Amino acid sequence: MDLSRVADRENLKAQREPHWHRLSPGRFLGYRPSAKEGAGTWIARVYDEAGRKYRLSALGDFAGHPSRERFQAAKQAAETLAALIERGGAARAETVKDAAARYAEANPEALGRFKRHLFTDPLAAVSLPKLRKSHLEGWRKRLAAKPASIARRNGGVQVTRPRAAASVNREMAMLRAALNAAFRAGDIATDLPWREALRPIRAASRRRTLYLDRGQRRALLDACDAFALPFVTALCLLPLRPGALASLRAGDFDKRTSELTVGKDKAGGDRRLLLPPVTAALFATAAKDKLPAAVLLCRPGGGAWCRDSWSVPIERAAKAAGLPVGTCAYTLRHSVITDLVASGLDLMTCAQVSGTSVEMIQLHYAHLQKEGAAKALAGLAL
Repeated sequence: MDLSRVADRENLKAQREPHWHRLSPGRFLGYRPSAKEGAGTWIARVYDEAGRKYRLSALGDFAGHPSRERFQAAKQAAETLAALIERGGAARAETVKDAAARYAEANPEALGRFKRHLFTDPLAAVSLPKLRKSHLEGWRKRLAAKPASIARRNGGVQVTRPRAAASVNREMAMLRAALNAAFRAGDIATDLPWREALRPIRAASRRRTLYLDRGQRRALLDACDAFALPFVTALCLLPLRPGALASLRAGDFDKRTSELTVGKDKAGGDRRLLLPPVTAALFATAAKDKLPAAVLLCRPGGGAWCRDSWSVPIERAAKAAGLPVGTCAYTLRHSVITDLVASGLDLMTCAQVSGTSVEMIQLHYAHLQKEGAAKALAGLAL
């Protein structure tokens, strides 16, 4: 049967058994018309030589494509599945949670986000072959409606605020990355469910405005609890994300060359930073007598810092030092990057040491170079 023609598909009778279109020997593309109004469902059927049986996998309705393009999109998904099975693999009926957990194994920073916003959500239990756009849209709405925690007042009362669009984008980006990894691995036959459902909110990024000058950062360190002081000091000396700093191991610091290798970061690949003497001394002390795999800047007991553990001492020190409400670990990263750009460091180098893109540095910090540009123009006077 030829399913490539829209008119022929619309005339098909709704039934449980799909209408099959032969693609090649052992490869079939099926179409099950909807009993109600709407797009029908596409199914792949591929013969597995190793298992000596046909394998079926639901591909979705491809409703995001125009009617005339759905056959080609479904055919491509079926061919991808067939190629995977011929290589000895098979599309596994794993859940969204399984895909996210596997992604987090190679990207530790993602694990905390998934624990907070995915693993306890109904979306986590949805199997990948049955994942639909509506599942992801529902998760996105629930995420956007969830208040963001910012601090705890005396007595342990949690202070919250409406979740910012930029925060929603960050969580969607992490889930999108996990699902794309599952798609590349062949655990799901199509990436159509999240193309639109997890599309980033435009113009969501906002420039951070809370800046602590050097005097305020010194006051923060003076008021900081001793057990958290090395970690917070490092945040004041390097433009690293708190999660990247917390993931460092003793073996990442080379005392001989004063180089630090940052490998666990949103930026992706490893990068090496040559540390100045004061910063190198801090890391040399932290690495002393530790095995290479030990946490470099650890909590009491040797465990790694996390968002829930570092926020409390920083909030407490900020309050004791009389610093602005909302001071947090990312305030220190923002303040350090601000000083680097204001000092005249070129944006490319600033982006490299900070583990972010030049575009993001330009978006949030390029305005700090106006004074330097004015001085440069003044130097052109004849």
